[in-house]
Amino acid sequence: MNEARNKRMYFSLLLSAIMLGSASQLSAERIFFANGRSMSVKEYHVSGDFITVTLRGGGQAIFDKSIIARVVPDEVPEIDETVIAAAEASHSGVDARPFADLIETVSLKHGVDPALVHAVVQVESNYEPKAVSSKGARGLMQLMPSTAADFGVRNLFDPQANLEAGVQYLKFLLTRFNLSQALAAYNAGPAVVRKYRGIPPVPETQQYVKRVLAAFRR
Repeated sequence: MNEARNKRMYFSLLLSAIMLGSASQLSAERIFFANGRSMSVKEYHVSGDFITVTLRGGGQAIFDKSIIARVVPDEVPEIDETVIAAAEASHSGVDARPFADLIETVSLKHGVDPALVHAVVQVESNYEPKAVSSKGARGLMQLMPSTAADFGVRNLFDPQANLEAGVQYLKFLLTRFNLSQALAAYNAGPAVVRKYRGIPPVPETQQYVKRVLAAFRR
């Protein structure tokens, strides 16, 4: 029992030292995210509020440091299987929703809760990548071409490109408004939310916010 407690304390102190450092680099077997999922990486580098990871299969990804729960270093490989098994047991359900893996990858990359992105996608397009609204919004997250262009995306019918732009736009709004207001801004535009200093008195927008929040809380 004491040995297990000492190991937990060791990893807690190690993670604190890594997270609080201005910049550090260590080899790592697996990074665990706050939602219980994990990612096997070759190495990572912490700089400011972001972590850049080098994937074992090649390539890199950048994550907001706040969504990382803990790191299991390869200096103590004997506990890897135990930690991984515990994490997998707590997250054993397979997400059968369309584009689940892609939504989770893009959401975590930009530091947005995947459950919130799923809720927006569900309400906006019901997971239909070729959806087009009467106003010209397109794809999974129903973005206007002008909004997507601001994030360097032009092919809004490509699921990954659409999610990249949509998640970045949603994060932009979340940094400026609370959750309900950010959703209202996603639907009606940030200028309208600023004008009314909150959710505007527009039935469509009010209903939209309620639907997304309901889906998110489920």
